[in-house]
Amino acid sequence: MNNSGSAMKHHKKPIISPLRYPGGKASLYTRLREIVRANDLTSGTYVEPYAGGAGAALGLLVTGQVRRIVINDLDPAIFAFWKAIATEPLAMTQMLNEVDITVAEWSRQKDNYLNAARDDYLTLGFATFFLNRTNRSGVLNGGPIGGMDQSGKYKIDARFNRDTLTERIRLIALHASRISVLNTDGMAVIKRYSKRDNTLIYADPPYFEKAGSLYLNSFQDSHHSELASCLNKVSDSKWLLTYDNVPRVAELYAQRRREVFSLNYSAHRVVKANEIMVFSDTLAVA
Repeated sequence: MNNSGSAMKHHKKPIISPLRYPGGKASLYTRLREIVRANDLTSGTYVEPYAGGAGAALGLLVTGQVRRIVINDLDPAIFAFWKAIATEPLAMTQMLNEVDITVAEWSRQKDNYLNAARDDYLTLGFATFFLNRTNRSGVLNGGPIGGMDQSGKYKIDARFNRDTLTERIRLIALHASRISVLNTDGMAVIKRYSKRDNTLIYADPPYFEKAGSLYLNSFQDSHHSELASCLNKVSDSKWLLTYDNVPRVAELYAQRRREVFSLNYSAHRVVKANEIMVFSDTLAVA
């Protein structure tokens, strides 16, 4: 195991995802690009079983580092957002450019988020997007930036730049035919795609210590153990995994190569945390 703890290079990372996602891994773009190239997967498929903001996946796709990406998220609201972006980008763009960025509209979108039909991807997906861009730290179950009375330093529209978000959706729409969006259990996705050639799986599951505040779908300890069993059984496939650097990870992946790295988080306050990356046996590590 490499315990150097050195910071990875994050320069020139493309920012494509329209979502603000605490703990998102878009900053790992450079390292993931190196791994894709080292494993000769530039014509292959990149899979995120726990996609969330999908920042790394979209960066790799839009810059031509991989041919296809698979975005999976078990949360129906996040899935609805990605489904709407992939299938109805013009409608999503029109909605983001016409919506009022007010507390009254926030309340209406919150109701849509809680009550829209799960298969009404446009309504649920836009509500998810609206709350993500207007809530503190992008956390969907949080409150609006500036508070309900808008007495805070920053106001509800502080993270809702219409032109920037329109451009990001336009870029994604250009590549939509090469994006698969799924709404299933992450381990099912791993089992499915680990059998395929020319495929890289990047698992970024809910973490041990940050799960409660950063993720919509948290893991119990049994889930972490089941995921480890799933990945260890396909150690001859090409995959990597990131986690918070806690002793349990070393126990679950004792037979796999591991490397510590640092990453900045921006949920509530900017902090630098040591995390750990785990590699399958056949993955060439750049």
